[in-house]
Order: sequence, then structure tokens, then C-alpha cells
Amino acid sequence: MPTVAVKWIRPPRLKLYDARKDSALMKKILITGAAGDVGSHLRRELAGRYELRLSDIRPLKNLASGEEFIRGDCASLRDMLRVTQGVAAVVHLGGFSVEGPWEVILRANIVGAYNAFEAARRNGVRRIVFASSNHAVGFYRRDETIDHRVYPKPDSRYGVSKAFGEALGSLYADKYGMEVVCLRIGNVNPRPMDKRRLSIWLSPRDLAQLVSIAIDRPGLRFEIMYGISGNRRRWYDNANAERLGYRPQDDSEPHAGEVLQKEKTGADPRTELYQGGTFVLAEDGGDPTRAPVKPQSPKARARKTKAARKRK
Repeated sequence: MPTVAVKWIRPPRLKLYDARKDSALMKKILITGAAGDVGSHLRRELAGRYELRLSDIRPLKNLASGEEFIRGDCASLRDMLRVTQGVAAVVHLGGFSVEGPWEVILRANIVGAYNAFEAARRNGVRRIVFASSNHAVGFYRRDETIDHRVYPKPDSRYGVSKAFGEALGSLYADKYGMEVVCLRIGNVNPRPMDKRRLSIWLSPRDLAQLVSIAIDRPGLRFEIMYGISGNRRRWYDNANAERLGYRPQDDSEPHAGEVLQKEKTGADPRTELYQGGTFVLAEDGGDPTRAPVKPQSPKARARKTKAARKRK
């Protein structure tokens, strides 16, 4: 038989992961509730660190490089199964962000949290960062310093939903081997807005540091951290976050003079006694210190769209 010359072809070199140079190999992270205030700050702070898949019931425009948007409702398991496919971790911010009627809290925050965890489990996503809240422990007094080991004392139906999410995270960690970090977020803003928030303020860059720890630190199973900056007036012992590597860069104290000068007197004594502030009295729904937030159920969105078409 005649011999055949075979030309050897050098195989392509494997590309090594370098997050600074090769964004195509960055972890792809899903952020639910990405159109909200916290999600907007987090998008900006995490830009360039991860590939970001953003999801919300509201559309997002002007996507930056490294971002993609998939519309979805966390109250729909089908939507959550779709948006959690192919991601390395889920940062679950989605839901109703203030006190509200039970039906709204149940759908958005309790069913929504279950759907986020269950969809992640079915799609093989092991790491979930759950946006809990200071309102899960809002009925502790302001003269108490509490850590991550205290039992929940929610100040509202909203706070109950966050305590539920923490319990759900514990279940999925222990039963299914998932890796869950719950962040009891204070108030995310570029600067603290009032006296209470001098104690619970979380700067956007400190938020991003906490979320990055929750996404990247190996060997986690179930952890609770407080989402606050290094505030001198804090009510929380955040030693667990520090154990995991958190080094806050900001403190609310430089803003204290200006904030306290503008503080109005005559607040209800109960809101001054408890860490949850106005939430301990917000029976009718909402947060009196913020603009009203309206539930965005599919029916509500359909009515809004129909009304808009009639005005055209």
C-alpha cells in the first residue's frame, strides 16, 4: 500500500480564565428585580466583574456592555425556569419592596422566592444570594445590638416574607446541597437619608463587595450577613460578614451632621423604639418615607396597557 503523508496540526491553545481581560469567560450572574433601586446600583457597581443577565417584570433599556435582559415575573415558575438557565449564580432581588396587602406579599415575595430557589435547583444553579432585609428583625429595639444568630422578629408582612426566604434558603442548603447567602439589607443609597438610616445605611460599593463575596467565596453552605456599611451608629454586629472577608469602605458618620440638622421632630415613639422604624406601624401598606409602590401583577399591567391604548 502506498504511504500517505499526514500533516500534524497543532491543537488550539486553551484560553485561561482571566476576568480582567476576557469578559467572555466571566461568571454569568442573574439579577432578578434588576429594574429596582438596589438592582440599578448593583448593575453599575458589578459592571466588568461578571456577565450580567438582568430580569424584571419591567423592561430595561440602555443595556451596557456585558448585560442582557430577559423579562420575567418571579411569581411565575415558568419564567424563573427560563431566566435561571445557564447562569453560575442567582442574586434574587425581585419582589415587592415595601409593606403591602397580604395577597401582594404572598405572590411577589413568598411564591416568588420559592420559584427563584426551585428554578435554580432544577437548572443546577448551586449559589443563590437572597436579598433579605433588616425588616426580618425589625422588632428588635434600637438599644440592642444583634448578630446573624438572632431569631427573626419581623416588623411587617414584608418582614415575614424575608424571614420566610431565609428559612427557605436554609432548607435548600441542607436538603439539596445548595450554597445560600442571605443579606439582611439596610438601606442602599449614595448617602443616608435620615436618622434611622445612619444606622442601617449601605453604600453601593459596599453592597457590591458583599454580593461579590456571596457569589465568589468558596466553601459556603448557608450564611447570613447584614447589608450595612461600617457605620458607627449600627445596631448590628456584622462579625460574620467580616469573617467571610467583608471590609466596608464607607461609614455614615460624615453625613450625620447634615442629616440630623434636617431631621423632623414629633415622630411616633414606637417608630423610634424599634429598629424597623415606620414599618412597625405601616398597616395600610407602603413605607411612609418613600413614594408609593404599586403592585405589578399581570392583570394590573394588562389594565395599564389597555388604558394607555385608549388614550392614544
